[in-house]
Amino acid sequence: MVTPAAASTQLDPVRHARQHVEDSQLRRGAVAVPSSRTPAGHPRSPVAYRSLADELREAILADRFAGGVKLPTEEELSRERGLSRQTVRRAYQDLVSEGLVYRVPGRGTFASARAGRYLRQFGSIEELMGFAIDTEFELLVPLHEAVDAAAARRLGLDTDQVTTAAFRRIHEGTAFCSTRVFLPADLGELMSGTPELTEPGVIRRATVVGLLDRVAEQPVTEAEQVITVAPLPAEIAGHFGVPPATPMLRIDRTYFDATGRAVELAVNHYLPEHYSYRVRLYRTPVAGSPERRETT
Repeated sequence: MVTPAAASTQLDPVRHARQHVEDSQLRRGAVAVPSSRTPAGHPRSPVAYRSLADELREAILADRFAGGVKLPTEEELSRERGLSRQTVRRAYQDLVSEGLVYRVPGRGTFASARAGRYLRQFGSIEELMGFAIDTEFELLVPLHEAVDAAAARRLGLDTDQVTTAAFRRIHEGTAFCSTRVFLPADLGELMSGTPELTEPGVIRRATVVGLLDRVAEQPVTEAEQVITVAPLPAEIAGHFGVPPATPMLRIDRTYFDATGRAVELAVNHYLPEHYSYRVRLYRTPVAGSPERRETT
C-alpha cells in the first residue's frame, strides 16, 4: 500500500548492510523495527515512549505491518529495547488513539486499514520531508520566474519577482494534493538545475523543502502554517478530476532557514476524502506543579 522511498543518494556501507539484513528478515516473515536502545552509561530520554511510537508509526506507514502482520508484543519490545513495559504500553496507547493500530485481546496488536485515505502526523520539518517516503511528486508546471505581489510580500521580499512551480502529490495512484510553491529569485536560480522542478511530467519521491535543503547555504529549521477551507480554484481542478469550487482543505506553509529568512511559500489544496491531517499537542508544565517524568 505504502512503499518506502528509494534514497536519492548512495547508501553508506553500514546502512546498506543493515538494509540487506532487514530485507532478509522480511523475506523470512520476521518484521524488525529499528532499535533505539540507549547505550550503557547514557541517560535515557524522558520521552522514550514518544521515540518508540515515532519508530513504530513510520514502520506502519511504510507498510511493514500490512496484511495482518502482528506488531511486536509489549514483552518483546521491552526486552529488545531495554524499556519498561509501561513505556512500551504508553507508546502503543498513542498509536491506538491515533487510529493507526488496534488491539485484539489474546491475539496482539495490528495496523489499522486506512481505507485509501492518506494519513500522517506532522510535528517537525523532518516529518514534513517524510512525504517523500510514501507519496509521489508529479511536476505539472516547471520552475519559472513570475510576478506575484502577494507571494512576494509573504516571503518578505522587497520586489514582486518570485520563482514558482506547481505539482501534485499522489498516493497509491490517487492525486490528493495540488501545490504551488514560491521561492525568492536567488533560491529559484539555485534550484534551476533540479530535474524534479524543471522537467514537466517527472514523477519522483521528493519534497521541495528537502530539495532546497540540499542546495541552500542555510538549512530549513522552521515552518508556520495556516489551515483553512477554500473552494478549489478552476485552474487546478483538473489536477484532481473534480469540479471547480469543490470544498478543499487549504494549508499554506511558509518555511524559514536558520537565519529567520523566509525561503519557501507552499500553497496546498487537499482533497478531504483522501487526506487526513492530525497534530498532537502537548501541555506545557504549569509552574509549581510536580514535573511528570517517564519511568523506564
